[in-house]
Amino acid sequence: MKADLNIAVFLRDGSTKLGKCYFTPPFKVMNITEDKQSEQLHLMVMSSSPGILDEDEYTMKIGIEEECSLQLHTQSYQRLFNMKKGATQSMEVTLQNNASFVYLPHPAVPHENSIFTAKNKFYLKDNYFFLFGEILTCGRKLNGEVFQFSKYHNITEVFINDTLVIKENLLMQPILVDVQAMGQLEGYTHQASFIFLHDGTDMQSLCDEVYDFLLSKNEITFGVSITHCNGLLVRILGYKAEQLYTYLKNIASLIQERKELLAS
Repeated sequence: MKADLNIAVFLRDGSTKLGKCYFTPPFKVMNITEDKQSEQLHLMVMSSSPGILDEDEYTMKIGIEEECSLQLHTQSYQRLFNMKKGATQSMEVTLQNNASFVYLPHPAVPHENSIFTAKNKFYLKDNYFFLFGEILTCGRKLNGEVFQFSKYHNITEVFINDTLVIKENLLMQPILVDVQAMGQLEGYTHQASFIFLHDGTDMQSLCDEVYDFLLSKNEITFGVSITHCNGLLVRILGYKAEQLYTYLKNIASLIQERKELLAS
């Protein structure tokens, strides 16, 4: 199945509003903003499908106008079902000047023999606030499907004023490479990645705070790095999807609190 999602938001009376919204099945979009006077718009992307099936092609495009603030939510874990040919998903997000985008989708769960390729491209202009995270699990762990998927390939690129500043290329093929070997996951089953970019944030102070927060947690290993474009990269390895998802949301909350203090 080929499915498209196209969203554009604009500013009206100081609040971000949903402008163009076009989608085809199985996509659905819901406005879940609780405070209608809030500057930030909250949209949930839902799907009537139980997951991504063989030969599915999902395309998502999101445009965020100047001064707008959008937080995108997902409804549930993204399940990648048994496949023969494979499925693809592409996301392209454009932020104009002084725009904000936050997206922490639920973890991906690749089932046995699934083949999946995802491409994410983010285009940022000046004075951006960008926060994005992803989690990959080993599969249906309780069903005994630990790294039984065939291929998972995820490419994420972030551009600032058309210059590539961050590129992540995650390729896992358990049938070809032992994911538990030295230099791979080394016993861990779940992994999370987190990217935060913002010119107005003291990244060294934030890096220390995030490091101390993760250091207090059990059954994980992690790394926190500052990027050359005043950003923060976080990597976490663990054993539980919900645990890692909670930690990413906790880190996002720390950042949002700093943002509010800076604005006040």
